[in-house]
Amino acid sequence: MKKITLSVGLIAVMLSSKAQDTTCTYFTGKEVYEFDYQMDTILWWEKQTTKFYDIKVEYGDVLCLDLSDKKNRVRKVITTFFDGTTRQDILDSKDDVYFTPRGTVKVSVGKPKLAIKL
Repeated sequence: MKKITLSVGLIAVMLSSKAQDTTCTYFTGKEVYEFDYQMDTILWWEKQTTKFYDIKVEYGDVLCLDLSDKKNRVRKVITTFFDGTTRQDILDSKDDVYFTPRGTVKVSVGKPKLAIKL
């Protein structure tokens, strides 16, 4: 009887827990593609017409950010966390992949700019 109770309890916990989901957004030049990370299926695409492209991230989910500009470029990326704090990064965007940290609720990706090495 104890084993049945324990088994039912474990099944209930597994069914009620929310699994972490991963979405992927792919940037190449002025084009933005969103696709399903597991299925490799393009969900939609559009051109980046604004200075920053905003991506909402559900709390607990992970965003795979694939920056694939054809030339050496950088992009300013602003990450907003659930408590309202933000972090700004300048990321290389020639064939680089980044993942959001825990607690991210929004990511704003700037247009590509020329990478200047000093």
